[in-house]
Amino acid sequence: RGGYWQWDREAQFLASRGYVVIEPEFRGSTGYGRQLFQAGLRQWGRSMQDDLADTVRWAVAQGWVDGQRVCIAGASYGGYATLMGLVRDPGLYRCGVAWMAVSDPRLLFQWQWLSDQSDESRQYSYPALIGDPVADAAMLTDIAAVTHAARIRAPLLLAHGQMDRRVPVVHAEKLRDAMAAAGRAPEWLLYPDEGHGWQKPANRFDFARRMERFLAEQLK
Repeated sequence: RGGYWQWDREAQFLASRGYVVIEPEFRGSTGYGRQLFQAGLRQWGRSMQDDLADTVRWAVAQGWVDGQRVCIAGASYGGYATLMGLVRDPGLYRCGVAWMAVSDPRLLFQWQWLSDQSDESRQYSYPALIGDPVADAAMLTDIAAVTHAARIRAPLLLAHGQMDRRVPVVHAEKLRDAMAAAGRAPEWLLYPDEGHGWQKPANRFDFARRMERFLAEQLK
C-alpha cells in the first residue's frame, strides 16, 4: 500500500526466486484521490480485505498465477491483512507470512508505556480510520484476527521484533498462543534486537532465508 516506483527489497527478492509478486493499492490507499482513501475508512478486515482477494482472483483469471499456489504476506497493516486473509478466505491462500503484524486492533487504543503512538492518534485518528472503541466495540472484536485464531488453518510464518514500539510484540504473542491453543501453532520467529522493521543486515538476511525456505516448502 502506498508504493512507489522504487526499490522494494522484499518484492525484488521474491521475484528473483521466481514468484509473481502483486502489491495491490486496495481501498484506503493514498495517492489515488480522496474517494479511494475514504472508501477504506472503518473497513479493516472488511472491504479492504475483499480488494486483496479480488486481486488474487483477477490474477488467476489473467493466467498470471496458479490459483492453487498463492501465499499472502505483509508487514504491519500488511501483516494484519495477511492474518485476516487466512481467516476470511481460507481456500484462496496456501500459506501466510506476517511480520510486525497487528493481530488485535483493539490493542491500538490502549496506552502502553513502550508504544510510540500518540494520545491524539488513539483519540481521533484510529476511531476515524478503524472504528470507535466504544460505539464499534463489537465490530472491532469481529475484525481482530486473534478472535478467529482457530480459523487459521494454513501454515503461517509469524515474525516480530521484541523492541517494536509501533506494534508491540504482545500482538504476535497473543496470536501465537491462541493458535497454539487451537492446535495450529505458527512458525515463530522473534528478533530480540529489532523494532518495527528489520534494520540489521544479519536479521534481514536471516528473515529472507527463512521466508524463502517457508515458501518453497508450502508452495511446492
